[in-house]
Amino acid sequence: MKFKELNIDGRIQDALEKLGYSEATEVQSAVIPELKQERDVIVKAKTGSGKTAAFAIPLLDSVVWEENKPQVLVLTPTRELAIQVKEDFDNIGTYKKIKTLAIFGKQPYKFQTQDLKQKTHVVVATPGRILDHLQRGTFDASHLKYLVLDEADEMLNMGFIETVEKIIEKLPVKRTTCLFSATLPEEIKKLAAKFMKNPVQVNIKQSQVINQKIETYAYEVMSYEKAGFLLKLIVHEKPSSAIIFCETQERVNEVYDMLYKNGISVHKIHGGMLQTDRLENMNDFRLGKVQFLVATDVAARGIDIENISHVINYDLPREAQNYIHRIGRTARIGKAGIAISLLSKDDYKRRMCIEDYTETSFDIKDNESIFNTVVNCQSLNELKKMVVQKEKKNKVLQEDIMRLYFSVGKRKKIAAGNLVGAICALEDVNGDDIGIIQVQDMCSYVDILNGKGKSVAQRLNNTLIKGRTMKVEIANRKM
Repeated sequence: MKFKELNIDGRIQDALEKLGYSEATEVQSAVIPELKQERDVIVKAKTGSGKTAAFAIPLLDSVVWEENKPQVLVLTPTRELAIQVKEDFDNIGTYKKIKTLAIFGKQPYKFQTQDLKQKTHVVVATPGRILDHLQRGTFDASHLKYLVLDEADEMLNMGFIETVEKIIEKLPVKRTTCLFSATLPEEIKKLAAKFMKNPVQVNIKQSQVINQKIETYAYEVMSYEKAGFLLKLIVHEKPSSAIIFCETQERVNEVYDMLYKNGISVHKIHGGMLQTDRLENMNDFRLGKVQFLVATDVAARGIDIENISHVINYDLPREAQNYIHRIGRTARIGKAGIAISLLSKDDYKRRMCIEDYTETSFDIKDNESIFNTVVNCQSLNELKKMVVQKEKKNKVLQEDIMRLYFSVGKRKKIAAGNLVGAICALEDVNGDDIGIIQVQDMCSYVDILNGKGKSVAQRLNNTLIKGRTMKVEIANRKM
């Protein structure tokens, strides 16, 4: 179906067009009409099916801009996924000026509480942190109309289901609930039966467990040979962009150190790292600033990064279904990809479980050609030439939007209305040119639309607001 056939707000359609979306995927065609009718929905769909937009589009369409309190709560198992979902809501809701917050652990409560006091339409959160805010009374759920449980089976695997139940018990009973999951284990079905009202079942079937566009094969190597074999493998394969999955944080560190010392363009990500480092490394990889990402399974679920040519299983996962989630990082949105596994004698049980789960056998390739690969300055330079800088998927959308920094905030008794008044006092600028406003203690940020940001910054810089001089300049887009 075309998005224009789904009776979506024109401002959302404009954003989708600039994001390059014209036709709805199967899951989007099935889910959007149901959520627009405010029906509870249970969706079973594999990774890479376009499910985030399936709930973001209809919920953004239904959000009332004038309401200041949160109307949508999306629960995700990881902070990386929370940030990604927030970005999707920001992009699709740009022209409707919908404000979305990402709330997760290891962030100061103070700043989250300040953000939650401001006009907020959508909150995307990890379960533990949003439950804390509910219990503290710093998250007002009184106007909540929609609840989304994203990657529900992963929240179960991570031990969040009890927390999710406690959250739901504190939300308005009159709401629309949608649950998205790659699998539907018994505990998830019980959760749905307890908290959902006559849910519509949407099951996006696939003819095979493994995406047919993913070429999968494996090499049998001894455990002590893996590190050297991996280096030769990537020189032989020359991936443009690849994720290397390891079982533990220690193994991630070992593989990262080995590749880095050999001059490979690489970052790492695991749960033991500082949050800022994890997010920065993921963003660099997403933009193609580095060629390889070594990761634990924290990067296996729900993370949508375009143009990953290869996935390499340095270690097989403990759970067979995680094999599917890992290799699903490549061959997204109809593209092709390669998934390679390194198998040792210790992997026998995991190998059998994966083969039973996927109903296929590993295609074992002769490893002699890899062992014979020469690693030297010339071959490493050829590998580096494969790096492709990636554009942000919202590049076209952001071309006429500029975020401005204002040097005044709450401490100077400045509110959003004061900033709107100052901006709209300028000739040829009106409310339609103003996007999301974020007023902080010491400063503020305002999105200016329609290509007028630079002009607004030049004209307002060093002018007075409530008797105080303010500096106005183009902000860092990371804000």
